[in-house]
Amino acid sequence: MRIVLISTPIGFLGSGKGGGVELTLNSLVSGLVSLGHSVEVIAPKNSKLSESNEKAKLYFVEGEDQISWQHQNYNSPISIPDNSLLAGMLEKGLNIAKQADVLLNMSYDWLPIWMTLNVEIPIAHIISMGSESSAIRNLISKVYAKYPDNFAFHSKLQANDYPFIKNPTIIGNGFELDNYTFQNTLKGPLAWVGRVAEEKGLEDAAYIANELGEKLNVWGLIEDKTYASKIEKLFPQGTIDWRGFLATNDLQKELGKCRVLLNTPKWNEAYGNVIVEALACGVPVVAYKRGGPSEIIQHGKTGYLADPDDKETMLSYVKTIEKIKRKNCRAWVEKNASTDIFANKVLNWLNVVINEYK
Repeated sequence: MRIVLISTPIGFLGSGKGGGVELTLNSLVSGLVSLGHSVEVIAPKNSKLSESNEKAKLYFVEGEDQISWQHQNYNSPISIPDNSLLAGMLEKGLNIAKQADVLLNMSYDWLPIWMTLNVEIPIAHIISMGSESSAIRNLISKVYAKYPDNFAFHSKLQANDYPFIKNPTIIGNGFELDNYTFQNTLKGPLAWVGRVAEEKGLEDAAYIANELGEKLNVWGLIEDKTYASKIEKLFPQGTIDWRGFLATNDLQKELGKCRVLLNTPKWNEAYGNVIVEALACGVPVVAYKRGGPSEIIQHGKTGYLADPDDKETMLSYVKTIEKIKRKNCRAWVEKNASTDIFANKVLNWLNVVINEYK
């Protein structure tokens, strides 16, 4: 199969601005290529694929980044900037896709979904968020009426944000397991990984660290510096150890040394990539029962799930985290979230999409 893939228009691959989509894209490309398929990626200028994806062809597009829907209101109007990066990526992708089997869109935005109704080229969409925009939600509903199979989701709870979609396609996610080293560390520090932004709830993890008299290692792009400064001032100096944004190989080495990952989102995560990354290293996770993490974590076996915003219960779980066998964490990932497992789910779905156009 020849697959043309459109990346996120939020930032170039490798910048960290694209959040989990960057990791998902690299994992998917790796899985598709290893299974013998041809993959071409349309991405912003300066993007880099992982070294293992050298067989995939990368096309660069210049233009102005889109504003993430995480930072807009639900009823915000659709905004397409002058010299739009997204429009340029879509134009490039459509031209190449004329000679391909399918165009696979990984950007959560209005324009690629709208284009599905206006071209005869099969366009499949991996929806990377819950319902964050009224306009996009309504458009998905409209496209679904004509092409009911063109959307896939990472988790059931994420798909529930779109109740008009009956029997949604759930593809989960996948990871290059050779990139994650299992570490059987029982006494390491506390970890938190993610974009540092208000919807990620870093303050709850910092509260737990402070209650335990420990520091919290924080890895990730500081997307909202005002928020980061505000959180830092809420707790004694040194509670948060800012470790920055790291590439996968460097992150997994450090993350694997930790005894637990705290996951504290204030919104429904579509999946929870950092949770699986931690599990792949053998690190158990304590998370709020919100969105995708609820479907990943096996309560009492690979970590614990606390009710949303219940940081006291989360604290109690952290105190007993040594009861979790770290080998169970790695075993879950090997069984459920390898790149080949993920790629095969996506391929099965893409074949259904392509058949709609025949």
